[in-house]
Amino acid sequence: MAQVLVRELEPRVVRGLKARARSRGRSLQAELKEILEQASLQGTLDARTVTLRIRRRLAGRRHTDSVDLVAEDRAR
Repeated sequence: MAQVLVRELEPRVVRGLKARARSRGRSLQAELKEILEQASLQGTLDARTVTLRIRRRLAGRRHTDSVDLVAEDRAR
């Protein structure tokens, strides 16, 4: 597995992260690993949420094939 080193964190940030880890019963390393894993998934989760929302909004509608629309536009 890869390792990551973060330099020059403010002491207040480290204290906050340690407190967060302690409140969850984790080591600082375990807490940081969880935070990073969740952050790496965030973009994917956001995209899926938006996609599902759009699909629900468009459900039941009839959609024209875009090929037909492009051909129609070019024929003008």
